Amino acid sequence: MTQTVPTLTPLVRAYDYLLLDLDGCVWVGGTPTRDAPRALEALRSGGKRIAFVTNDTRMSAEEYVRKLWALGFRASLEEVVTVGGALQHHLSDRHGARRASAYVIGTPAIFRHVSDAGLRVVNGMPEAPHAEVVVAAGHDALTFEELKIATQALLGGADFVAAGRDRTFPMPDGMWPGTGALVAALEYASGRTASSVGKPQPEIFLTALDRLGPGRALVVGDRLDVDLAGAHAAGLDGAIVLSGATTRAEAEAAGAASAPGERGGTPARPPEQPPRPVAIAHDLAELILGEPPPVAAPPQAPPDPPELPPAGWGRAAG
Repeated sequence: MTQTVPTLTPLVRAYDYLLLDLDGCVWVGGTPTRDAPRALEALRSGGKRIAFVTNDTRMSAEEYVRKLWALGFRASLEEVVTVGGALQHHLSDRHGARRASAYVIGTPAIFRHVSDAGLRVVNGMPEAPHAEVVVAAGHDALTFEELKIATQALLGGADFVAAGRDRTFPMPDGMWPGTGALVAALEYASGRTASSVGKPQPEIFLTALDRLGPGRALVVGDRLDVDLAGAHAAGLDGAIVLSGATTRAEAEAAGAASAPGERGGTPARPPEQPPRPVAIAHDLAELILGEPPPVAAPPQAPPDPPELPPAGWGRAAG
């Protein structure tokens, strides 16, 4: 018995490939969003190519591939574009040749990227407060000591590089503070402004496009200020799913649409005029397959209480 391949929505059929955010789009914490594995399999069956583009600094590209497979998604290393890779490229270009010293806030994956870029990581050394570069990426075990040493290095003139500006990211128990919260604290303490290499900067999307080749791309994510703004900066169309950080009211309030750009998206516009998403969907299943979430049945009214018998009913005569 042959299995029926789900039909893609007309919107998705108009694109050659999709650039998908991970947190709040493909999964929340360790759980896929509703029917996301089936939706992505439908994309592949329909001849669409996929790239996973993430600002999450907690894992390496190899670790993301393993997580995707564990949650029921097919994925290759070539399809995963992380902010850590963009960070490594940025640092190598600007500081790698001279083996600059770096104080790093981040996960082990970020430490590896900084080291692989050619910088000398000086965490735990006496010279840490005098590092030439401060690299900031959110992680779950952030301490005051890290903030203190990074602030001291920045006040001493260190170059300031951030892995992104995501204020929050969705987890099963609610929103958690992201790299942007850490960066804001360091900017306020030092009076310095970080150079950000993740979304909404366009470079990470352009890296994905270089891997995928020529064609028309749709960016899909859950944040207006990161995913949609980044798509816009790269000249690409963007769609918003409501399975993460953005509400429907916020998505519908995004700015007016404009004419397609040279990559099939919208041309650059001032930051005060946010782009309008080409689509707003509850989740990937609705965006890709046209399947909205089931509507919960309205609660049933409790039955009327039985009528009480007349007063004196059943009393013995006498």
